[in-house]
Amino acid sequence: MATTIDEDRLSETFSALANSTRRAIVARLAEGEATVNELAEPFALTLPAISKHLKVLERAGLIRRAQRAQYRPCALNAAALEQVSSWAEQYRPVWEGRFDRLNDYLDQLRPERKTGEQQ
Repeated sequence: MATTIDEDRLSETFSALANSTRRAIVARLAEGEATVNELAEPFALTLPAISKHLKVLERAGLIRRAQRAQYRPCALNAAALEQVSSWAEQYRPVWEGRFDRLNDYLDQLRPERKTGEQQ
């Protein structure tokens, strides 16, 4: 079954992931949901700055925010990452072929081992 990729959503996702702070937030949310304060903790950024990063991730569909009593925990939306994975997967045969050719080339460069030498 082929997956249809929404090119605009994919571009927005890549744009959101282009920033190292947002990638770190996504990595943290892969461990489980967190509040804005918990997400801000490891960064030397203000809460408004972290909130801006979260809005970018939310617009890209990478995170969801819930409303629980007085706080809004953030959670990772893995479906958005699945689209990135599906897009990248189409290039697997290209890279595997290149790695195979590189391995063959490296084998040609290695000096032949003398009989009796251990490998």
